[in-house]
Amino acid sequence: MTEAEAAISAASRASPRNWRLAGCLVGGALVVAAGPFILDTYSVNILIRGFLYALVALTVDILWGYTGILTFGQAAYFGIGAYATALIFTHVGFEPATILLAVGLALGVPALAGLVVGWLSFYPGSTPLYASVISLAFPIVVTQVIFSGGTFSGSSSGLVGYEAFDLSIEAWFWIVGAALLLAAGAAYAFVKSEMALLLVAIRDNEMRCAYLGIDAPRVKILLTAALATVAGFAGFGYANFSGVVAPEIAGFVFGTELVIYVALGGRGTLLGPLIGTVVIDAASSYLSGDLPYVWQLIVGLVFIVVIVALPNGLTPLLGRLWHAISGQHDRQRRAAPVLESQSMKAAPTTATLEIFGVSKSFGSLKVLEDITLSIVDGELVSLVGPNGAGKTTLMRCISDGRERSSGTVRVNGEDIGGLPPNRVVRLGLGRKFQTAGVFESLTVAECLRIAGTLRDKPSPRRPLHVLRLPEAARAVVETTGLVDSLLRQARLLSHGQKQALELAMVLALEPKIVLLDEPTAGLTNLERRQIGGILRELASRHRLAVILVEHDLDFVREISSRVVVLHQGRIVLDGAVEAVVGSKLIRDIYAGSGHG
Repeated sequence: MTEAEAAISAASRASPRNWRLAGCLVGGALVVAAGPFILDTYSVNILIRGFLYALVALTVDILWGYTGILTFGQAAYFGIGAYATALIFTHVGFEPATILLAVGLALGVPALAGLVVGWLSFYPGSTPLYASVISLAFPIVVTQVIFSGGTFSGSSSGLVGYEAFDLSIEAWFWIVGAALLLAAGAAYAFVKSEMALLLVAIRDNEMRCAYLGIDAPRVKILLTAALATVAGFAGFGYANFSGVVAPEIAGFVFGTELVIYVALGGRGTLLGPLIGTVVIDAASSYLSGDLPYVWQLIVGLVFIVVIVALPNGLTPLLGRLWHAISGQHDRQRRAAPVLESQSMKAAPTTATLEIFGVSKSFGSLKVLEDITLSIVDGELVSLVGPNGAGKTTLMRCISDGRERSSGTVRVNGEDIGGLPPNRVVRLGLGRKFQTAGVFESLTVAECLRIAGTLRDKPSPRRPLHVLRLPEAARAVVETTGLVDSLLRQARLLSHGQKQALELAMVLALEPKIVLLDEPTAGLTNLERRQIGGILRELASRHRLAVILVEHDLDFVREISSRVVVLHQGRIVLDGAVEAVVGSKLIRDIYAGSGHG
C-alpha cells in the first residue's frame, strides 16, 4: 500500500469517529447556547456548578476508568485551585496582575501537589494499597490545613466577599459550558489516541509494561499531576463564579461524590460521568430542598441499585436501548491498521549475555549458587532441569537487577547493577514469561503498538492507523496467523495465540538477547513446530542470543545449539546438545525428580 492509499484508508477509518465527536459537540453547544433562554435562573445557577463539577469528574474517569486508579483525591485539587484564587483576590486584590497570579497558582499548586501525591502513591516498590490510602488521606489533610489557617483561610467558614469577575449568570453558563465541551472534546480525542492505549496497558498488566521498557510509575505520576491541573482550573472557575469557597469543596465527602457520579454514569465512557455529574448534582439540589432529611438516602440507594444491577453504569444501558429502538446494531466497523515493516535500529554488532557468580538466597535458603554463564549472538541455549532447580529465578536475576543476592550480570557489555526491568530492557534484552503477559482489554494490534513504545512514542492525538513492526516481530505475526486477528481483543485469543502474541511483543522491542520461559507449554503440536521454527530463525537469521527454559528434551534436542543443565541451584552440565541430552547425569536428574 502506498503512503497515499494509507492516508486515505486512515481518513476513512477516522471519519465515523470524528463525525460522532463533531455531532456530540454541536449538540452540546446547542444545549449550552439555548440553556439560559429556556431555564429559570435557579436551574441555570445549579447547572453552572454542575458543569464545573463535571470537569473534575472527567479527570476521575480518566484515572479510574482508563488507568484503573480509583482516587478520592480529585476534590482536593479542585479545592486547592479554588482557595488559591480566593486567597489572592481576598488578600492581594483583584486586578490584571493578580488575576494572572491567581491563574498561575490555581494551576501550578495543584500540579505540584499532584506530583508529590503521585510520587507517594506510585514510586517504585509501592503497592496499590499506597495509592488508595493516600487518595483517602490527601483531602483530609488539605481540609485540615484550611481549618488551621484561621482568618487567613477563613477556617471552617471559608472565604466570601472577595472581588471577582462581574459577569451575568447567562455569561457564566456559556463560558463554563463551552469550557466543559472543549475539555470533553479534548478528552475524547485523547482516549482514542495511541497514548490512551498505554494507560489501559498499565491498568491491565503493569509488569508486562515494565518488561517492555515502559516506566509505568512515571506515567502515572505525570498523569496525576496533569489531571490535578485540570481540577485546579475548575476550582479557579468555581471560586470566581460562586464568590465563596468553603473547606467542603476540598474534602473527602466531595471526593467520594465524584466517584459516585462517575460510577453511576459509567466509568470509562467519558460521556456517562459528565451526564451523571450534572444530572445527579441538579437532582440533589432540588431534593435537598423538597426532601431535606432523606435526599442523601435516596441518592445512596440509587447508587447501590445501579452498582449491583448495572456495574458498568447507566450509559452502556442507554446505548443498548438506543440501538434497540433505532434498529442499529453495534457492529465492528473499524478496519485493521496498515501493517508496515520498521527499519531496524542501530544495534551492537555482537550480542552478549555474561553472568558471573550470580547467587540468590531467601534467608538461609539458597536458590541459586555461583552461576557463571556466557551466551553470544546466534546461540540458542536451552536451560533445562527439574522443577525447583532455579531456572525461572535465574531468568529474574538476568532481567531485573534488584533480584540477585550477589554476582554480576552484563547485557551487551553493560553491567545491569540494580536496574529495574524497564531500564534493563533498554540495554537490549527482552523477556517472555511462562504465562503469556498480554493486555487483555486491548486488541492484538494495540498490544503490538504498545510493545513498540521504546522505538516510537505513542501519540496523544493520533489514533492507531499504521502498525510498524520490526522484521522478526512481523514474521511471528504472519507465521502464527495473528495477522488475521489484529482487531481481536487479546482476552479472546487461544492459549497458543496469546503465547505467539507475547513473543511478537517482545520482538517488537528489537532486543539482541531474548529470554523465553517455557514458550511451548500447553501448545498443540502444530503450534510447537511453528514456535520452534521461529526460534531457530531468531538465532540463525536475526542473530539474536536466545536463552530458553524448557522441560521437553525432544524439543530441546531439535532446536538448540547448546544445552545448560541446572540442578539444585547450580550448573551441572554445559555443552553440545547430544552430549548433554544423552548423558547419564541428565537421565538421573530427571528420573530422580519424577520427570521423563
